[in-house]
Amino acid sequence: MTSSAPAAAPARRGRPGYDRDGVLAVAVQLFNEQGYDATSVSDLASRLGLTKSALYHHFSSKEQLLAVALDSALGSLEAVLDEPDATQGAAFDRLRHVIRGAAEVLVAQLPSVTLLLRVRGNSAVEQDALERRRLFDQRVTRLVAEAQREGDVRTDVDAAVVARLIFGMINSVVEWYRPGGPVDGGRLAHDILTVALDGLTTNASTRHRA
Repeated sequence: MTSSAPAAAPARRGRPGYDRDGVLAVAVQLFNEQGYDATSVSDLASRLGLTKSALYHHFSSKEQLLAVALDSALGSLEAVLDEPDATQGAAFDRLRHVIRGAAEVLVAQLPSVTLLLRVRGNSAVEQDALERRRLFDQRVTRLVAEAQREGDVRTDVDAAVVARLIFGMINSVVEWYRPGGPVDGGRLAHDILTVALDGLTTNASTRHRA
């Protein structure tokens, strides 16, 4: 008498067993693992254990999934620039708020921000996302330039370079930070601010060099 391997569970039909946010979360994870272009609707349905028709219950296409994920990340970043602490007061204080807020968005929405940072403009959705990123960078650059004019940020480095270096540091977090790992996500914004705006030297080391 021979035993047979358990049959694979059939894909569920009808209404999906995931809500809209659940489907989106799994899709973003798969896009990050395989790359958006390399991921098919069949791949998504298989990962979710759904039929394609059940997947389409929440999203009309793979492109819509991408658009919603990118809009979530970009919308949160753009909102930081519009908060009162980013629009009122000394430019340096506003810059600190923006850097902290952006780092906090990255930690809170790590998968979606990771996906955002990997788009290359291969579709209209990606091109729109890249344009919104460009406008965000321009606003940060103007904020740095304003802080330079007010005398709180050194002027021997171009404002656009300063903005790129700071956000290069923030964006690099997606490559090494893992929730639940040894790095405390709640301290990342503080650590980035410290390195980017306050530097690493102590008063003692400054006195020693002098």
